[in-house]
Amino acid sequence: MTSEQHASGAHFAFTDRWGGVSAAPYDELNLGGAVGDDPAAVRTNRERTAKSLGLDPAAVVWMNQVHGRDVAVVDGPWGTGGTEEIPAVDGVVTARRGLALAVLTADCTPVLLADPVAGITGAAHAGRPGLVAGVVPATIEAMIALGADPARIVAHTGPSVCGFCYEVPETMRAEVTAAVPEAWATTRKGTPAVDVAAGVCAQLHRLGVNISGQSHICTLESADHFSYRREHVTGRLASYVWLDAEL
Repeated sequence: MTSEQHASGAHFAFTDRWGGVSAAPYDELNLGGAVGDDPAAVRTNRERTAKSLGLDPAAVVWMNQVHGRDVAVVDGPWGTGGTEEIPAVDGVVTARRGLALAVLTADCTPVLLADPVAGITGAAHAGRPGLVAGVVPATIEAMIALGADPARIVAHTGPSVCGFCYEVPETMRAEVTAAVPEAWATTRKGTPAVDVAAGVCAQLHRLGVNISGQSHICTLESADHFSYRREHVTGRLASYVWLDAEL
């Protein structure tokens, strides 16, 4: 797991697959609750991870991610009974300091955002469909509506499948790059590919957001990270953003 704390009081953290209690094929630190893993193992993994970050496990907001662009404004976690109680969204924002927002991924790009001055944080799950739909701009828009300023927003992107590995049909690449040209890529074999992280970064730049941290870990290439493309039945990584409860 990697974590970074800014002098501003913003925190960004990204897990790998190690240090949890899940059994194969979710070994070890699976944090996804809807992938077929033992729910008790997931709860233990989430509690263990939160405590290692100095967070209250009950003060983490999880999403029911569906590869869309809907964003929810939250001031606390949703119900704890299961994903059926959590709205289908791919972005969350909050004005509550100390509340952690979490994104689950296993190749998609996690996007963490914070305006420490306004006390606003945001998190987005950007897969290929979400990139095209504009979930990252929608999350920024929701933050602005709460008082954030794009010029003050600090952004971090986490581990995701790289453009050299995300092979797609030519028609799919054309569809994606018609919406976000910067996502155009080719594999090392010269076949069509999509670079979701590059597309996300381009969207952030166009909105005037500063990218202060960008992971260069490819989840498909890294044995330390879960990858749906590599393993299909596998766990989920988590990325967290929060602000110190007090300045």
